[in-house]
Amino acid sequence: MAPAAPILTRAAIVAVGSELLETSRLDTNSLFITERLNGAGIDVTFKCVAGDDRAVLSDALRFALAGADLVVVCGGLGPTDDDVTRDAVADVLGRPLRENAALVDHLQRRYAARGYTAPMPRNNLRQAMVPDGGEVLENPNGSAPGLWIEHGAHVVVLLPGPPRELKPMLTSLTARLAARASGQTIVRRRLHIAGQIESQVDQALHQLYGEWAAWSPPVAATILAKLGQIDLHLSVRHTSAAEGTAMLERAIAQVLEVLGEVVFSTDGRRLEEVVGELLASRRLWIAAAESCTGGLVTSRLTDVAGSSRYVGTSVVAYANEAKTALLGVPPALLAEHGAVSEPVAVAMAEGIRSRAGADLGVGITGIAGPGGGSAEKPVGTVAVALATAAGTHARTFRFFGERQSVKFQASQAALDMVRRHLA
Repeated sequence: MAPAAPILTRAAIVAVGSELLETSRLDTNSLFITERLNGAGIDVTFKCVAGDDRAVLSDALRFALAGADLVVVCGGLGPTDDDVTRDAVADVLGRPLRENAALVDHLQRRYAARGYTAPMPRNNLRQAMVPDGGEVLENPNGSAPGLWIEHGAHVVVLLPGPPRELKPMLTSLTARLAARASGQTIVRRRLHIAGQIESQVDQALHQLYGEWAAWSPPVAATILAKLGQIDLHLSVRHTSAAEGTAMLERAIAQVLEVLGEVVFSTDGRRLEEVVGELLASRRLWIAAAESCTGGLVTSRLTDVAGSSRYVGTSVVAYANEAKTALLGVPPALLAEHGAVSEPVAVAMAEGIRSRAGADLGVGITGIAGPGGGSAEKPVGTVAVALATAAGTHARTFRFFGERQSVKFQASQAALDMVRRHLA
């Protein structure tokens, strides 16, 4: 009786191509592969990029095989001398390469079908070389075939690098991979948190981590600090997607009980989407008067489809003269407090709300840098105000980072101020 095929639970991805080590190209294939493998119930625990170097790629493959049941290699399957993926895999697995007659015939027919009269270049035959025991995977969109290789407790899958070839090939393998997985599915949820730093969130949730680890099956949690927010990733492996989802809902309820209103999304929605839905559901109009953010708050709000239901008017008043002429900020107020101050932010918010006839007015003024700061008001100082029918309140923030970072964090703070008011 043949031994049972090994269960695939952990995967490694090796993206091949020296161009991926330069600044002009990104490895987007790994994201697609991860999504497909997770959907099949297989965790991706390692991924790397290796240049077109046989020895380097061989080292990467050995490392990947040491920690994964499934290794997916993408790229390096072309006909040229720098396409070394097949050679490296053959070296590492100890399987000699042999010319596949059916592939030779396929390559010759494909070459002739393109109307060439000269003989096919011999280097195209490199794509017909298959490691012993390898199964050829048809590539309907290119000349480089894929390969499926069973190797002891491992499966090695080779896929071409161009996304238009890789994506349909991997999609066609999804059911096969799922059948070889543990029978479990991976359920994930992503929560977004504003107004906190990573250590604050981690400390607040520390007790929950221990509780979740004791659940059966356990819920895994990962915290990621991003610009202007903290992301909390929750995941669980379960035989039932519905039961796994229910477990994550229970965990999310606990997070909300601990963290409260600082959690602005439990389903991955961006802050501008959450704010937009709150405005639309209440049939409210918002207007922004922006200085240091240069219209970024309005841009983010209007990135959301349907934002014409709640965004009507905004003003970028960068110069002090513009703040006075367009928003009615008194020159005396600017002289007394300076442009970057809560009183000026309040005047901007009230001015835009009045002039636009909006329900909510936002005022933002600050120092984005790299110059313009002082000991009293260093670079990153931003004042944000929100004016409503119930009154106006303001807050001064100190952000860190380069100019674009300060601008984004200021827009995030302004949108979160609106969200908290509406919520």
